[in-house]
Amino acid sequence: MGKAFYHLPGLFEFYELYRVFLPLFREHREYFYDFCEIGSIYGAPADCLWGGGRVGFGEDRPEEAAALLREYGISARLTFSNSLLREEHLADPKCNSLCALFEKSGTVQNGVILTSDLLLDDLRERFPGFYFVSSTTKVLTEFEQLEAELRREEFRYVVPDFRLNKAFARLDALPEGQKKKLEFLCNECCWFACPERKRCYENVSRKNLGERCADHVCASPWADRGYRFSDAMRNPGFIGVGDIQNTYLPRGFSQFKIEGRSLGSALILEFLLYYLTKPEYQLTVREEIYLDSSLDLF
Repeated sequence: MGKAFYHLPGLFEFYELYRVFLPLFREHREYFYDFCEIGSIYGAPADCLWGGGRVGFGEDRPEEAAALLREYGISARLTFSNSLLREEHLADPKCNSLCALFEKSGTVQNGVILTSDLLLDDLRERFPGFYFVSSTTKVLTEFEQLEAELRREEFRYVVPDFRLNKAFARLDALPEGQKKKLEFLCNECCWFACPERKRCYENVSRKNLGERCADHVCASPWADRGYRFSDAMRNPGFIGVGDIQNTYLPRGFSQFKIEGRSLGSALILEFLLYYLTKPEYQLTVREEIYLDSSLDLF
């Protein structure tokens, strides 16, 4: 059985949590599943014009986030998945400075998650040191759309819409090279039947551009509950640890994305415990994190 590579949320948003968690992951590898590794940590700082998917709120200095991942040899990914960018937005000084900082930061290649082909073409020309990830915010719900995206050589990875996570008859038929490019979103809590997922992402894109617009009204029957991991586990698209070990890895799929940039750090810790930590050590890891007096997990 191969390795599962997790792509974790909160490069900027949860820097303080990872500053404590990563030493544990390195120094006490016996606490964690042998089959898993950290493939990347992704995110975007607050007020990021190119940001999308979620409104970023990370306030930590980018230099510190870059240095932390460089120290641990983990790929950093900038989440630049705004779908509504125009030519004039490409000159944004903050986003360009982030690219300059992260493009050549350490020995591990860093990446960019994006939706806009306009931004993709621009970054490929000006920052060729990055690899690129096709964002789930494209909401490619038809399998033929996913196949076309997988054939694009510009992308190292493609994150499909979570509603295709269990389409095994079609997934199993993909060529091995395309299987390796698939990065499954594991813990989505969004309503499986939602018809407005793309509009929701576009609303976030408008807000990141500074446009005045009303909040998107979620159509889910359970919208007032907010994100609950227990609800996500009941989602038909949910991918659990057992699924990864017994279904996805044997089929040749190795890349798994954990969502959660807009959630609290206490909930991110629960994801780290569930997906990476052996059950008999979950309390140990939780205590190590909670007893660090520098952390505010709520």
